[in-house]
Amino acid sequence: MAPGPSFNKELPLVISSLIKATYVRTICTGACALILFMAAGQAHSESSEITTPPGASTAISALEESPRHGEFVEIEMPGRASPLVTWVVYPERSDKAPVVVVIHEIYGLTDWIRAIADHFAKEGFIAVAPDLLSGKGPDGGNTDSFDGGRVRMAIMGLNPDEVVSGLNAARDYALALPSAGTEASCVGFCWGGSTSFKYAAAQPELSAAVVFYGTAPSEDSLALLNPPVLGLYGGDDARVTSTVPTTIEKMGSLSKAYEAKIYDGAGHGFLRQQDTREGANPDAAVDAWTRTIEFLRNSSK
Repeated sequence: MAPGPSFNKELPLVISSLIKATYVRTICTGACALILFMAAGQAHSESSEITTPPGASTAISALEESPRHGEFVEIEMPGRASPLVTWVVYPERSDKAPVVVVIHEIYGLTDWIRAIADHFAKEGFIAVAPDLLSGKGPDGGNTDSFDGGRVRMAIMGLNPDEVVSGLNAARDYALALPSAGTEASCVGFCWGGSTSFKYAAAQPELSAAVVFYGTAPSEDSLALLNPPVLGLYGGDDARVTSTVPTTIEKMGSLSKAYEAKIYDGAGHGFLRQQDTREGANPDAAVDAWTRTIEFLRNSSK
């Protein structure tokens, strides 16, 4: 095929900087700067190797087709009658891998969360997704033992200290694996997004935390934060996203590292529901996942 007409070599750099989202970014180091961009175009990704994980509708098929090794393990915890059931997925790499703790939504440990963990492994991480409802269901069951909306009620009734203990147990288990490196981060979605923010304040040895459409903890908890935090939010999710400016202000006053991005037109749960909102959700999913992987990789170097 004959080459096309010549063009200004700087033009692609201009085009690649345009994004189809409302972008809010702040890195707080004493003072908090807030930059807003509104533009049209495709989000730029520096790594062509990063691919978007499946949505809820294709999670099971993604798990069935995955070449990676995934398994359920039972982690014994002192003072707890039932073990912490945890889904673990290993990356295919020859060197030691960083760890990511995947914190489930208000629906508990679902097939979609398992598929997300598998996709983290695809990107080179050992992914551990604990079922925080382990042993709390009917007859001592786990997430899958609850009927309908009762799982949501059970999640909301969890003891915060017990949640942190469970996340620490999953993290410690993964870091002790022979194939694990020394760095561990956390990522959460919905209820798990808020929990990821809280866990970052409770576990200072985390290398990073990612919050998908979750609210921030109290200012007292934010003061304890050590790892950098990336927040990813839907523009049409006012219940959560309306709290972001206050979080930016508080994180800035505390000199904490925080980046926030709001995707115009995307709703709550946009990474799970990628086939809705006339393209806004899938567009947000592509950019948010790329940013997540790059953020975690940079934080674990």
